[in-house]
Parts: sequence; structure tokens; C-alpha cells
Amino acid sequence: MRKVGHFIAGRHMAGEPQRWSEVFDPNTGAVQAELALATQAELEHAIADAVAAQRGWAQVNPQRRARVMFEFKRLLEVHMDELAALLSSEHGKVHADSRGDIQRGLEVIEFACGIPHLTKGEYTQGAGPGIDVYSARQPLGVVAGITPFNFPAMIPMWMFGPAIACGNAFILKPSERDPSVPVRLAELMIEAGLPPGVLNVVQGDKEIVEAILRHRDIKAVSFVGSSDIAQSVYAMGAAHGKRVQAMGGAKNHGIVMPDADLDQTVADIIGAAYGSAGERCMALPVVVPVGEATAVALREKLLAAIAKLRIGVSSDDQAHYGPVVTAAHKARIESHIQTGVDEGAELVLDGRGFKLPGHENGFSWGPRCSTTCAKAWPATTRRSSGRCCRSCAPTAWSRRWAWPRGTSTATAWPSSPATAMPRASSPTRSKSAWSASTCRSRCRSRTTASAAGNVPVFPTSTSTARTACVSTPAPRPSPSAGQKAGRFPTRVSSSRRCADTR
Repeated sequence: MRKVGHFIAGRHMAGEPQRWSEVFDPNTGAVQAELALATQAELEHAIADAVAAQRGWAQVNPQRRARVMFEFKRLLEVHMDELAALLSSEHGKVHADSRGDIQRGLEVIEFACGIPHLTKGEYTQGAGPGIDVYSARQPLGVVAGITPFNFPAMIPMWMFGPAIACGNAFILKPSERDPSVPVRLAELMIEAGLPPGVLNVVQGDKEIVEAILRHRDIKAVSFVGSSDIAQSVYAMGAAHGKRVQAMGGAKNHGIVMPDADLDQTVADIIGAAYGSAGERCMALPVVVPVGEATAVALREKLLAAIAKLRIGVSSDDQAHYGPVVTAAHKARIESHIQTGVDEGAELVLDGRGFKLPGHENGFSWGPRCSTTCAKAWPATTRRSSGRCCRSCAPTAWSRRWAWPRGTSTATAWPSSPATAMPRASSPTRSKSAWSASTCRSRCRSRTTASAAGNVPVFPTSTSTARTACVSTPAPRPSPSAGQKAGRFPTRVSSSRRCADTR
């Protein structure tokens, strides 16, 4: 059985034998490796090495740091197919998607190659009587990244590339589901000339995440994952005095207007809803057609396109998508679909019973398509990361549009200026022109400013509570003291106000 451990101070560490996790082959369902989960002592070792290495790395001038990034970029290009095959074997993405994963990360490494210019400070002579002002950009020290399973190459490189180029040391805690690619990336960084200890990979679970967030020598943390965990990471990291950027899950929706090019729309929906088995942050699983005629025509074309999809294993170059990452992930998607069926959704295509010939024990799914979405259906209000398209017909467009809070919307408007949406305040606005996106933009004003207009307020949880947009004018808020002094921007409501209905 293959063992996957940590990468600390430029060398592999097998890890203590007390705690292990299984790494599956999504194509067959079999266990392909055992992953060592770090102990507190191993994390302390990794951080101590990073602290020692960072002191010397920060003294290296930016030009030399950039040369390491240039060489790392070259090595990524040389080993692209090897990395893609390793990524596909643990995640289940087809080879083309895995190459895209690596390529998107490589583009940020290219950006980091320009670090000598990007880290320049500023100097202002004569800012005041006898006063010159200058600024300098300095590394923080040791920083950390906690990355998700769906992009095991791209997101780690997005995090450690700029951080290391700026002179920081980096502790990477990748997902337990596909841990091998991050270790290989660390190997290539050492080969590119990075001093040992500047990039350490520590495998772990919730226990190690919390230890990272509490550790006094880690100055900043970047996280990508589910919204619930993002909130927890942010709260704990901020409570321990760290800079934290915590990016939670997305739920994207598309609105199809009556004058949309349906052939182009269907092609885009197929790629967005079913590509990479739907395991993308920007997957588009919910489509809202405007008008009965649009819904009927879209459904006909969409079902015809779905019928042409090829399901395969990750090594099948002809497959449009492969399996999902684990059996547990497959079961969670299945539970979301069943909840929708129980609440009245019409399941036009049901891929839950699909078995890929020759790989019956793998985590493959057939495509799914449903209509008539239930209002509190988790598949509509939460990120499922599974290949599915839901067509939800809107009701009462002339008066109001209800949308679950805590979701993201993605709307494709007509490209022609002649058919563009009129302003919300226009008295000649079409009754069918109101959209979830418009509702979202209005409701977002209450999450970016308080009633006084100067205190940021952010939503703290995803809820199935409904947000209704009502056609009544909102009063202009009086400016706060801060706004009068010019310190804060004044936000003005549109002619529609947003109110919560529960």
C-alpha cells in the first residue's frame, strides 16, 4: 500500500503511525494509499523549520526570489502531464480538466515572477512642510494555507506562489482526499532552488487546522472551503490575532431571458453544470428560464445535449467527465437530490443508479436534470458539487421574486444594448424583467453598510429564509458623521427596497 506523508524541511516525513486516513481511487472505489495525519509535534517541527528558513529567505533580494519562481514555472511545464495524471488518479477529473487545474495555478506563478516590481514601495517628497513620506512592503513571516479537494494544484499555487515570492515561509495543509499533488509541487519548488523549510506540506484534518489557527508563529491564514468552515476558520484565526482570508462555498444561478441564443446558452450550461463532475466553485447547477416558452425550448435542447454526454474514468480522453471524489461525497449529493424529490421537484433525468461498465464500484454518476424546484431544497440553496442541472420556473415575476439568502447568483443578460435591462426606477420596465440578480444587488446593500452607512455588516450563515423585493421606494439614509467628514462613502438605495420575510 502506498504511503503519503508530509514534506518538511525539504524532505519526506512518513509521519507517526497513530493516525491515518484512506485515499481512494474514484474510478474503482478501492483504497489506493494511506495518508499520515500530522500530530501536534509534527506541526511544531514544520513551523519551527519554517521560522528558521524564513529569516534567510526574506534577506534574499526580490530578483533572486523571482528566479526561483521562473524555474518553478519551467518545471511545471515539463512535468505537466505527470502532475495531471497524479491529480486525476486521486480526484477523478479527466486529464484535460487536471491540466487546466495546473495551468490556472501556473498563471499565478507567472504573476509572481514579477515580484521585484510588485513589491516596490512608494516615496512622496514634500508631503507636508519638511515632511517626506515613504512606504515599504515587508514579508509577514510564516503564513499558512488550507486548501480544498476540488483544485489540489491550482489553489495551493494561488496561495504559496505570491506568499513565497514576497519573502514569507508557507505551511500548506492540503485536503486529505487528494494529498499527493501538493507534495509533488513542494518537491518541484525545492528542485527550482527554494531553500528547505520555506515551503512545508503538513497533512491533517480538523485537529491540525485548529492547531494552525492557534499557533502564535503563524501570522496569516488563507482558506478555501465550505461556508460553515470558512466562518469557523475566520472566527478562530481572528481571535488569535491573525490576518485571515476565508473564502466559502458558492452557489451559482443562471437566468435565461426570452431573447437568449439557446444553442449558445445550452452549450455553456452543459460545460458549467456537468464539467469536472460539477466539483467546481463556479459550477452552474441552477437555471431559471423567464417565461413558459423559454422554459419549454430550453428543456428540449438541454435534454438533447445531456444525452450526448460521455461518462468515463479519469484516464478516458473521450469522456466529458469522470467520477466524484469519494463515496461519502456521492452519498451527500444523492441525499440532496432525494430531498428535492420528497419536496415535489420533478426529476427529469435521474443518474443515481448509473454504473460505469467495468468500474461498477467506482464513484461515477449519471447526469441529472430536474425541474420545479422546491423552495428549501438543499440542492438549490447549497453547493452540492455534483453534476446536476435544475431548471426552476419563476412565479409572480410582475410583483416579486423570492431568493434564498446566502446564495450567489450568476445572470447572463442580453448582449444587445437595445434589449438590455431598463433601470429599476424606469416606469416602463417590463413586468418580466425583474431578476434574482437584481434582487441580490439590492439586498447586498444591507450587508455592506449599516443603517448609519458606515459600519460593515456581513451575513454570518446560509439560511433558507426568503428575501423579497417589494416595489416601494426606500428613503435616502441621512449621512453619518463619518460620511460628512468624507471618511466613508455614502450608499444610496435604489427605488426598490429589500425586506426579509420569514
